Formats: sequence, C-alpha cells, structure tokens
Amino acid sequence: MVQFPSVSPEAETLFYPSHQISSVRIIFYLTSQMANRAQIPNNNSALIAMIADEDTITGFLLAGVGNVDLRRKTNYLIVDSKTTVKQIEDAFKEFTTRDDVAIVLISQYVANMIRFVVDSYNKPVPAILEIPSKDHPYDPTHDSVLSRVKYLFSSESVASDRR
Repeated sequence: MVQFPSVSPEAETLFYPSHQISSVRIIFYLTSQMANRAQIPNNNSALIAMIADEDTITGFLLAGVGNVDLRRKTNYLIVDSKTTVKQIEDAFKEFTTRDDVAIVLISQYVANMIRFVVDSYNKPVPAILEIPSKDHPYDPTHDSVLSRVKYLFSSESVASDRR
C-alpha cells in the first residue's frame, strides 16, 4: 500500500478543488520518490519552463516564474494562432534538455498538438505537467502523466495480488 504525504485540509480547500486532491497527492508522492533518483543542478535554483497561451504565461510571469538569461533566452513560449507545431516542438525539446529547468508546464491543448513528442518523453527531470487553459478545459483522458500513474498503480495492484 502506498502512503501519500498529507496535505492540510486548509490547503486542500484553499488551493485545490475537491475532485483534484487525489491527483495533487499523487504528484507530491511522485515528486518525493523522484527526489532521491534524479539530481537537479542547484547553483541558485531550478526554473519552471512554460508553453501555453498568452493569458496563462502572463499569470505565471506575474507570479515571478519568468526568466531571461544572458543570451536573451526565455523560459517560456507563448502559443497563439501564428505559432507553428515545429516551434512548439523545438521549444519543448529545448526546455527538456536544459540543465536549469526542473518542471515544464504545458497547456494540455498545446500538448495535444505535439502529443507524440510529449508521450515519448520519459525522463524524471524535468517533469512535464499538463495544465488547463482558460479556453480549453482539462481532459484527464489526454494527460500523459495521469495515464502513466494509472498504469503504475494498476501494475502495482496486479503485482500485490500475486503475493
């Protein structure tokens, strides 16, 4: 039986809708499990990279997530109607190969445009998290992380039944 870290009831009700609490606990659990396996270079801190629509990126930038390095490279890509699939793929590949990125947040509708690339990514760091956007609601059936977690727990339950 897997024990998930506890989240205070105040934090659950304040930050997370009640139907997503179990997903949040699963992410906390997976993050704590990966902490011992994959090392993130920590010169100062690790970055969160983002690939999403303008409103989502603006919200994260206002929260202080944005970064511009000495070569004028940003840690985000704003996707609009003029953005090509090739640009999205290139940004995803760049963010997942950078040493200073720990998490890549990607809007689910954008991830669906490059689903084959997102699904083929299998490294623990940077972690890929698909998020909803204002215009496109979250669909758990298309979430690659959630499908992997379901697979893990279904194989764990099968393995535990054999004991």
